[in-house]
Amino acid sequence: MFGAYRGHPEVHPSPWSRSYAPGVAESTTDGLGPPDEGPYRDRLRVGRSLRIPLDEVQWRATTSGGPGGQHANRANSRVEVRFDVLGSPSLGPRQRARLLERIGPVVRASAGEDRSQARNRQVALDRLAARLTEGLRTERPRRPTAPTRGSKERRLADKRSRADTKRGRSRPGPDD
Repeated sequence: MFGAYRGHPEVHPSPWSRSYAPGVAESTTDGLGPPDEGPYRDRLRVGRSLRIPLDEVQWRATTSGGPGGQHANRANSRVEVRFDVLGSPSLGPRQRARLLERIGPVVRASAGEDRSQARNRQVALDRLAARLTEGLRTERPRRPTAPTRGSKERRLADKRSRADTKRGRSRPGPDD
């Protein structure tokens, strides 16, 4: 790929320039480039409260395994992304502790299903974001509630009915 890429004077496209899933990589509005255009997407959105700069995510392209002839054996289309939880300045102390407890010090995701490295890169980023979101999710504590009057009455009626059924199965007595 020589020459301009999508109107930008870069010789090679940015590794993060193509976005296939809306809302995963988001643009900046700090004046460094036009928002929502081309290679200026530079953050991975994880949930509502966390945005990870893509320079904290390391990625590696390798050959994808399995059958496929020359393309699968020669093209580096499989993408592995790695996020260092311990070394990330983007995480708060609670987020870091939760991720270390649930996932570990390094979070990895990979994709190699597609022939396109750019598509596999986006899929791997989506998977990384999903793993981080799942690791950061907090369960709401269950608040115990008192049983309602109707539920108590139904339970007691059920017990009476069950007792009658069992009483009917017993052997008849001498006066029956």
